[in-house]
Amino acid sequence: MRTMRLRTVHPVLWAGWAALAAGAVLCVLGWYGVSGERFAERQLPYLASCTVPGAALIVAGSVLISHGRGALAAARMEELYGLLVAAEPEGTEPGTASAAAPLAVSGDLLMVPGGTLWHRADCPLVAGKAEAVPVDAKLVRGGELSPCPICEPAEADD
Repeated sequence: MRTMRLRTVHPVLWAGWAALAAGAVLCVLGWYGVSGERFAERQLPYLASCTVPGAALIVAGSVLISHGRGALAAARMEELYGLLVAAEPEGTEPGTASAAAPLAVSGDLLMVPGGTLWHRADCPLVAGKAEAVPVDAKLVRGGELSPCPICEPAEADD
């Protein structure tokens, strides 16, 4: 799955870098041509044929690179999400868990210092993390922490 998406993203990145390089070369050629001419009417052909298309290629290359990097990041996030969802809890047979049931059912609530979510103790995102600490009720009431979308702790549990 990963190699298929990455193969479709790489041509966009390569095209972006090629357009960026070609635009830079055209801008340098246009500058060189303009700098050799004394009169403005003789400089206009260099501007029209090199500098303006070069600047357009630089903008197009920048757009392609940013799009390619965004698509690459989205593909990686989708792969990570797929790995997280595909993980089966220990002690259960594959395919027996209900799709609507939360992954965690513990009543103990934890948070990671500096994090923005609060979790059940057996949530896959905090299970086994030594830095996870019990939830501070003031942070939950103040709205600084929100419930984890993976383990779905109920508001009534705090």
